[in-house]
Amino acid sequence: MQEQDDLITRAQAWLAEDPDPETAAELAALIESGDSAELADRFSGTLQFGTAGLRGEIGAGPMRMNRSVVIRAAAGLAAHLKAEGHTGGLVVVGYDARYKSADFARDTAAVMTGAGLRAAVLPRPLPTPVLAYAIRHLGAVAGVEVTASHNPPRDNGYKVYLGDGSQIVSPADTEIAAQIARVTALASVPRPESGWEDLGEEVLEAYLARTDAVLTPGSPRGVRTVYTAMHGVGKDVVMAAFARHGFPAPVLVAEQAEPDPAFPTVAFPNPEEPGAMDLAFAKAAEVLPDIVIANDPDADRCAVAVPDGAASNGWRMLRGDEVGALLAAHLVHKGVSGGDRNSVFAESIVSSSLLGRIAQAAGIGYEETLTGFKWIARVEGLRYGYEEALGYCVDPEGVRDKDGITAALLVAELASELKEQGRTLVDLLDDLAMEHGLHATDQLSVRVSDLSVIAAAMAQLRAQPPVSLAGLRVTSAEDLSRGTESLPPTDGLRYYLEGEYEARVIVRPSGTEPKLKCYLEVVVPVEEAADLAPARTRGQEVLDAIKKDLAAAAGI
Repeated sequence: MQEQDDLITRAQAWLAEDPDPETAAELAALIESGDSAELADRFSGTLQFGTAGLRGEIGAGPMRMNRSVVIRAAAGLAAHLKAEGHTGGLVVVGYDARYKSADFARDTAAVMTGAGLRAAVLPRPLPTPVLAYAIRHLGAVAGVEVTASHNPPRDNGYKVYLGDGSQIVSPADTEIAAQIARVTALASVPRPESGWEDLGEEVLEAYLARTDAVLTPGSPRGVRTVYTAMHGVGKDVVMAAFARHGFPAPVLVAEQAEPDPAFPTVAFPNPEEPGAMDLAFAKAAEVLPDIVIANDPDADRCAVAVPDGAASNGWRMLRGDEVGALLAAHLVHKGVSGGDRNSVFAESIVSSSLLGRIAQAAGIGYEETLTGFKWIARVEGLRYGYEEALGYCVDPEGVRDKDGITAALLVAELASELKEQGRTLVDLLDDLAMEHGLHATDQLSVRVSDLSVIAAAMAQLRAQPPVSLAGLRVTSAEDLSRGTESLPPTDGLRYYLEGEYEARVIVRPSGTEPKLKCYLEVVVPVEEAADLAPARTRGQEVLDAIKKDLAAAAGI
């Protein structure tokens, strides 16, 4: 009974200072109903601020995303910036079209202004890459993007960038978290009604002008595209960018073209999820484009699909690793070389090793990083970086983060160039397979409702590492939590396998979703074009066998 009384007392204290009538009413109803289980869940702790900032379901209480949590996070960030000597510095705030995003952005601007910093808010819901660009363009000391990217509709998030335009990494995250913990009552956080700057369209125009750097003057621009914004904020910027550079206007998937925080046509607003691209493929069946391009809701990721007569719907989604390799090959063809001052290609450890082989053949520097563009963007001399989860950084001097807009432009340029030669993206993938071997990749991804399932699986693999998978001998088993010569510690396991083929497996908990993710790769040698189809079949067979054995080893 004492525990229940304490829970009600904490909930009432939170309610008393909740500035949002919607979440206040929600919490009052929970208190009135005596729903102790729901209250206990919402007051079991606080959303933790980490290198991904904040992300969670919208609702009342410290374990949800709401204005109270955001105001505290903004106050902690402001205190951190001032402690670092940035008093009076500019903080740029961007936001997407999710529920509460505009409110969270306005609260952030008010808190920054009240703390003696300067704040500027983007003019409307815009892609995350525009915010990442604006930080460097305006000389800001930090930036905040309110977005949950491709999470479910009821989620929102709070992503923090530093003045170099890249996302925060440790120790900045722990220092900001410590400052957040020092915030007491919300009344102690000054929040003026005005004083920040509402930016105009000129910041978007500057971003669009910067996209000129991605393309080669006079390059072919004839590719025909179907495009979906996945109910997010990418449409206007993509259409403006394609028009600016002389590409045919993409045919829109009308049902998903405009921002809608309910994401009514998809279970998860992520191009990688089953069914998310169905409407795009249906539109492609009508208009017969050369390629299909999709952004996720905040348009920092880019998905690509190609015609495939063997597929039931006539289209095949390219894996992020395939697009990553295509863009790398295109950049090499455009003249990026090891003689350039900034010419390093980089990727996260969960991405295909094919990028390293492309870089080596071209005499270009190559680096692996931990998962996330917060690490890729910090590679010295970076010219191009990608991650298998559809993220590509093709202009690091402009945007030090993944950018689904400029990636779409570069894909369109490559597809146009190949089209002029009577070739396709698939033809180029075949060339790369014959030169470097077929790099077949796949994922074993397990979504859980109980996070202890993930912890148990990781513990089991650490206690009893597999000695073989799919008949391939495990020659190296690394516990990445201990760090390596080139990587800081992270919660992950990496296995290298040898036998008839070389293979690699990485197992890690997702940093943004309740998932255990296993990344698989097998390299099948290819001597000539006739070997390609059998190699693909064999590669998938080995990947399927690895999945089965790995699931058994992890107890999932």
